[in-house]
Amino acid sequence: MAKTLPKKSFTLAQKKGFEPPTPSNFALDKQNYKLIAIGFGIMVLGYLLMIGGGSKNPEVFNAEALFSFRRITLSTILIVGGFMFEIYAIMKKPKKA
Repeated sequence: MAKTLPKKSFTLAQKKGFEPPTPSNFALDKQNYKLIAIGFGIMVLGYLLMIGGGSKNPEVFNAEALFSFRRITLSTILIVGGFMFEIYAIMKKPKKA
């Protein structure tokens, strides 16, 4: 006949000293996540500005539509700026209350 082990009254997480996360245990603050979402929106806007410039007729090449300021310069500035904003949002330290 097999012996059964007595049941313990604590969980494995409690045994290993696990503490449930509190707002002070998180790596980033709520404000950091808001800034990350704003940076992501800036990058999406840059990619949306890059869309287009194609031609319906493959025999026709429209260089003005393809190489416009919006697609080449403005969208690139927004994407790089969005990545820089993301770095700032991640590295920003939360305020001490």
